[in-house]
Amino acid sequence: MAHSIRFVVFFISLFVAIICAAEGTTSSGAIQDILQSPDRTPAFASRDIYRHPSQTLVFFDVQADMTVVEIWPGTGWYTEILAPYLSSGQLYAAHFPADSGVKYFADSRMFFEEKLKAYPDVYASVVLGEFSPKMNVLTVPDGSADRVLTFRNVHNWLRSKNEAEAFSLFYRVLKPGGILGVVEHRAKPGTDWETMKKSGYMTEAYVIELAEQAGFVLEARSEINANPKDSTSHPKGVWALPPTLRLKDKERDKYLAIGESDRMTLRFSKPLSANK
Repeated sequence: MAHSIRFVVFFISLFVAIICAAEGTTSSGAIQDILQSPDRTPAFASRDIYRHPSQTLVFFDVQADMTVVEIWPGTGWYTEILAPYLSSGQLYAAHFPADSGVKYFADSRMFFEEKLKAYPDVYASVVLGEFSPKMNVLTVPDGSADRVLTFRNVHNWLRSKNEAEAFSLFYRVLKPGGILGVVEHRAKPGTDWETMKKSGYMTEAYVIELAEQAGFVLEARSEINANPKDSTSHPKGVWALPPTLRLKDKERDKYLAIGESDRMTLRFSKPLSANK
């Protein structure tokens, strides 16, 4: 009898494994290999202790054969991980518009373009695009993306009062059933809009509200990127903390000891019933 039970359990386990393999899963092992690669920028790798990229991408269920949109990749911190990981997929790097007229945007985009050109083998899967909620632009085909990921960006759209437009654009380019992954500096509950705008910290409630108004459904939240040492109350807002350290040498050791900001990590889905 015991032998028969073990036999049945074995085949149930085998069946589940086959189903999982067919559906695809996020490979934390493959991501870990990329994180350990000598090709990564050393200054970027030093931030892993705060940004937990492997756990974060697993939480967002990013799979190697997916079409993924990275919103405002900046100098490419996450791009260095996503590009080699999406070996059989497609990565859209939705950067600042080329004709923004903003020097910071232009310099950042130029640096990113040079990075892609310098390592064509690594960034072969990357399609450089544009994202501007102010201009209502996201140069990704509608209904084509499996994942849209944004890391520490929502406060920027709040400052320009285009936060709602941003989430509507994310909804538009995702496939039904696709996932929006959001990592953002987290304000204390009840923080008002003006304080959020000034400090760079946003409440989870407001980010969830923005996503739900666009049509998303909150699937899960995680404390992967939480930092209980961060009071979120600093003279220069979130920019007092590393890596920016806007106060420079003033209380530098204090802010280094805190580390990077306390962050929410939220996973939203576009309903399967949604129109593309």
